[in-house]
Amino acid sequence: MNLIRRLDDLPEQFRHGALAIGNFDGVHLGHARIVERLVLRAKQLGRPAVAFTFDPHPARLLRPHLVPPPLTWSERKAELLGRLGVDALIAYPTDQALLELDAQTFFDRIVRGVLQTGAMVEGANFFFGRDRQGDVRRLLEFCDQAQMNCDIVEPLEIDGRIVSSSRIRELIAEGHIDRANSMLTQPYRVRGEVVRGACRGTKIGFPTANLEEIDTLLPGEGIYAARAFVDGSVWAAAVHIGPNLTFGESHLKVEAHLLDYSGPLYGRTVELDFLKRLRDIVRFDSPEALVAQLNRDVELTKAVVSG
Repeated sequence: MNLIRRLDDLPEQFRHGALAIGNFDGVHLGHARIVERLVLRAKQLGRPAVAFTFDPHPARLLRPHLVPPPLTWSERKAELLGRLGVDALIAYPTDQALLELDAQTFFDRIVRGVLQTGAMVEGANFFFGRDRQGDVRRLLEFCDQAQMNCDIVEPLEIDGRIVSSSRIRELIAEGHIDRANSMLTQPYRVRGEVVRGACRGTKIGFPTANLEEIDTLLPGEGIYAARAFVDGSVWAAAVHIGPNLTFGESHLKVEAHLLDYSGPLYGRTVELDFLKRLRDIVRFDSPEALVAQLNRDVELTKAVVSG
């Protein structure tokens, strides 16, 4: 999988391919349906399947106070799309010049000009160009004029509702990680840098990695079973999200106890795949009561991760 950030450096091998443009936030099952058609069209052309996204999302420049945290970062997005068969992800750096392009100019300059696209595949709610003036109807017109095949893929519904990044975001924020994962192509993942904490976990036999600099949406408060990824190794992990009520803290923390791991993690990046929410966070009357519950959390985590 190739992650490309500059069109000036676009290799010739990724021109003339099948193209899908979108945010692809979370890379959910609805996106997978689009990518399936994209890969099919690319094979018919004998050319690459190319996804084109924006980094950051245009709304971060236009309405920064209204934009929710993303579900994925560009490298993770490229990894997930690559699993589905995409050959290259172009993460175009969003700037004011791009935002000022009208729909026709964007299509002529980017789609036809730089990418020299051979076919397009989009979702039914696709918009493009300044002020979202381009929709699928206009896209079909442009592609027809360019004698280019264009497929519009209908959205996927589960339980009578469309699968969307916004719906998944709501579920994750509420702690419904099982339901969110059922709509994603891979378990929901966050990443963060390990920083020094109060070291209380070490003193009671449950050392934790305290994560900060998390740049995606955090699941709602609670205790979760997860997989932790550290420098290519995978560990079962019990994760606490929320304030440490037992010790009188009120600020939100992300603490991951990596089962059977020993050694320092400070300064390293840890990625967490959230698998199941185990329980609410609660205040315990004593450290001994907390330890007893942590032992139960560990056993539940082992069962979830191994299952």
